[in-house]
Amino acid sequence: MKIKMILFDLDGTLLPMDQDVFMKTYFGGLAKKLAPAGYTDKKQLIDAIWAGTAAMIANDGRRTNEERFWERFEAILGSRVREDKYLLDDFYLNEFESVREACGYDPRAAQTVAWLKDKGYRVSLATNPFFPHNATQSRLRWSGVAESDVEWLESYENSHYCKPNPAYFTEVTEILGVAPEECLMVGNDAKEDMIAETLGMKVFLLTDCLINKENKDLSHYPQGSFDELIKYIENIE
Repeated sequence: MKIKMILFDLDGTLLPMDQDVFMKTYFGGLAKKLAPAGYTDKKQLIDAIWAGTAAMIANDGRRTNEERFWERFEAILGSRVREDKYLLDDFYLNEFESVREACGYDPRAAQTVAWLKDKGYRVSLATNPFFPHNATQSRLRWSGVAESDVEWLESYENSHYCKPNPAYFTEVTEILGVAPEECLMVGNDAKEDMIAETLGMKVFLLTDCLINKENKDLSHYPQGSFDELIKYIENIE
């Protein structure tokens, strides 16, 4: 089946980053924002965020990721955290911008997306929906890719699954109106992104910010940087 849709992971793919540095900067900024409101135990706050993230990863599709996150977040920090949600919303609209300093920039990301659009391919994000919509918008903007160039922005508000659950990719393809066999998934995580192959998608492993926590044998995956990605797409046309 002919490839129609190119799906891109965001963090570490379109947007270069060291994930550990990014998370440290992100958590530091969020803790600083919430401390004046009484959330002074930084470890508890970070643990609550990770617990909420785990709840999203385990989501079975019956509720949004946002609902799963806040249910677990509140269970750890107490009911008043719901009343203080406006502080988190404000953080993502303002202070989150400083997290950009923890990310890199590769002009080939936007150039590759533009090349794909010119060739007639549809392009969409396929980023893990852990963040609110405006945080996804920010990270896409940092990558240099225009929001108008992608068809779908995942966020915790509009998603019901996370990678590496294959149901995540099923939901994305249903929203976009394409069959998995019509998609190429491009990502940097050997587990979370390459799992798309089990649904019949073609995959390409972008190795500039490679994540391979399980030390998988990667030799059978098409892989490389953006230059190799373009060559690969040219050869499957």
